[in-house]
Amino acid sequence: MQQVAYKTDVEAVDGLAQAYKDLSQEIGKVIVGQDKVVQMVIISLFSNGHSLLVGVPGLAKTLLVSTISEVLDLDFKRIQFTPDLMPSDITGSEILGEDRNFKFNKGPLFANIVLADEINRTPPKTQAALLEAMQERSVTISGVRHVLPAPFFVLATQNPIEQEGTYPLPEAQLDRFMFNIPLDYPSYEEEIQVVKSTTTNQKHKLKNIVTGEQIMYFQELIRKIPIADNVLEYAVGLATKTRPNTPKATEKVNNYISWGAGPRASQYLVLGAKCHAAISGKYSPDIEDVQAIAKYVLRHRIVRNYKAEAEGISEENVIESLF
Repeated sequence: MQQVAYKTDVEAVDGLAQAYKDLSQEIGKVIVGQDKVVQMVIISLFSNGHSLLVGVPGLAKTLLVSTISEVLDLDFKRIQFTPDLMPSDITGSEILGEDRNFKFNKGPLFANIVLADEINRTPPKTQAALLEAMQERSVTISGVRHVLPAPFFVLATQNPIEQEGTYPLPEAQLDRFMFNIPLDYPSYEEEIQVVKSTTTNQKHKLKNIVTGEQIMYFQELIRKIPIADNVLEYAVGLATKTRPNTPKATEKVNNYISWGAGPRASQYLVLGAKCHAAISGKYSPDIEDVQAIAKYVLRHRIVRNYKAEAEGISEENVIESLF
C-alpha cells in the first residue's frame, strides 16, 4: 500500500477507503462498539484535525487513543493533565548543559500523536500551552520556535463539565478541535463482550496499518477531492445559520444561542465531508456527508443561553433543526 502504487487520484481514494476499513477492523480487536467514535477520530486524523473525546471516566477513552496510535506507525506520548501541571512540563524547557550553554529539552508534546488526558483537570495557563502547538504545529520557548514532528495530532479526553474539579476549556481552544466526540455507555450486549475480553489473559497483538508518510499523503489527497458548489454552500450555510441575529439565523438559533460557530467550522465541515465521502467509497461529497459530521464539528462551537438550559434544549437539538 505504498504511495507510488497509486497511478491516479481515483485509485488513491480507493486506497484511502481500504486503509480506513483495515484500521477499523484492527481497532475493533480491542475496542468493542464505539464505531462512530472510531470513524470520527480516523476522519479527523486524515483531515489533519484534532479531536476532543468527552465522556465520564471508565468509557475506554484512553484505551481508544492508545489503540489508534498502535495501529498507526507513529510516535505516541501521553500527558496526564493535573491541577499542578505547568506549561513547561508539556512543551519542554531550556536547561543549562555541562558546557555552560542552554539547550532545549523537548517535552512530551514532541510526538506524532499526543494524548492530552483529562485536559480540563488542569488550569487555563497550562491548557493555553497547547494552543500554539495545535494551530501552528510548533512551540516557542525563550523566543525560539521549535517545529513539532509531522504528522501531529492532539487527541484530548475531557470529563463532562459538571464534574467537580474541572476547568472549562476556553472558547479559543475549543475552536482548535476539529471534532467534539461524545462517548456514551456501551449497550448491554457490548458490555458483556467488553467484560469477557478484559477479564481473561488474552492479549491482542495489533498490526501497523498506516505509516506517517501515508497519512500525510492522504491528508493532501483529501484537499484535492472536488466538491460541488451547492454542497460547499450548504456547509457554509450550516455554519452561518448558527450565528444569532444575523440574516441567515433561524428562529430557534435566535431564541436559544448566545453565539455561533466561526469560519473554522465551515472549513472543517468541508474537509470532514470530503473525508467522510472518501472512506465511504465516493469520489465527491454530497449533502449527506456534511450532515454526517455536522454535529461533531458544531457541537462545541455554539453556546446556549440560559433559556435553552432552562428548557432543556441541547446543542444537538439546535443543530438538527438546521438540517
